[in-house]
Amino acid sequence: MRLWSVHPRYLDRQGLTACWREALLAQAVVERVSGGYSNHPQLERFRATDDPLAAVGEYLHGVWTEADARGYRFTKSKMLRIRDVPPIPLTSGQLAYEWSYLLQKLAVRTPERHRAFADQATPEAHPLFIVVSGGIESWERPK
Repeated sequence: MRLWSVHPRYLDRQGLTACWREALLAQAVVERVSGGYSNHPQLERFRATDDPLAAVGEYLHGVWTEADARGYRFTKSKMLRIRDVPPIPLTSGQLAYEWSYLLQKLAVRTPERHRAFADQATPEAHPLFIVVSGGIESWERPK
């Protein structure tokens, strides 16, 4: 499961679609509809909020907004709870790690998208997150 911390605008078609599907899976796990992935480390940041289901809903909303802007037809009604939630802290080290990882994926999978963003040193975070100083998050499993 990869719930990207970078803004969805950087994801290619495959990445955006996979992110949507995996966030829907995360939503089902948080809601306890699905038993799989219940201890997945990336869910820690959502579960640490006052309303984990709303936090996942806001995450999904950010992905849906980008997909809609590109003309993709993601089903908005699949988001169970869309509600303003306080931003979730995201460390600068985590954002940098994911940015490097995404650029590697884009270089292979979608070279034109890689070229469009390769010179950008620091990406914008997903709208749900607020960047704070720090290293890679404890829940990340670096490759």
